[in-house]
Amino acid sequence: MSRPILEVIALGPEDAAAAQAGGADRLELVSDMAADGLTPARETFARVRSACDLPVRVMLRASNDFSAGGPAGLDALCATAAELRAEGASEYVLGFLDDDGLADLAAVTAVVEAIGPQARWTFHRAIDRAADRDALRKQLADRPGLDTYLTAGSPSGVDDGLATLLAEAARGDDAGYEPRILAGGGLALKHVPVLRAAGIDGFHIGGASRPAGWSGPVDAGAVRVWREALDSGA
Repeated sequence: MSRPILEVIALGPEDAAAAQAGGADRLELVSDMAADGLTPARETFARVRSACDLPVRVMLRASNDFSAGGPAGLDALCATAAELRAEGASEYVLGFLDDDGLADLAAVTAVVEAIGPQARWTFHRAIDRAADRDALRKQLADRPGLDTYLTAGSPSGVDDGLATLLAEAARGDDAGYEPRILAGGGLALKHVPVLRAAGIDGFHIGGASRPAGWSGPVDAGAVRVWREALDSGA
């Protein structure tokens, strides 16, 4: 079994340095966790890249829902994505739903064109709000660069979504299920053994890396606890 990936949410360079010191493999860079994570400033991305050697997946999300914000909002988001790409970003996190609760293919296509054909990206927890998870995966099956789904299996978190995560992990050879499952959203250490046993090798933490809460920074020691748990499988 391959070494699992540990992704940590970072808000700035201090978080990035601490996450790397604790053994993280990758960062999800966001702003404004009061809105569940929005697009960071270009300058923040540049400072984070200078603070660590980890891959950085940059959030592309302009509001605290899962819409692209209409034509004007989508144009602005694509412009921001192009700016981040010019700054050197090559990995991203995005996800948009339409009014029917399925993937907004027009918005996804526009943003993916803005980040470029070589970029790798995660479809985030919008999947947990989808009207039909299986249909959404099949909608996105041929999208260039999509290699990960960040999901708790349920809008309310991994506790309620665990059975869904295990069922989806078992479908890894089916169309639309090839991207890695990155388990996150209410993820706890108690979930690690059963997820690892199912072959899930991606784990995403936010508040779990911050003993003082979102008002405090990432703590290298807290990240290290997760690193050791993932590597041991326990």
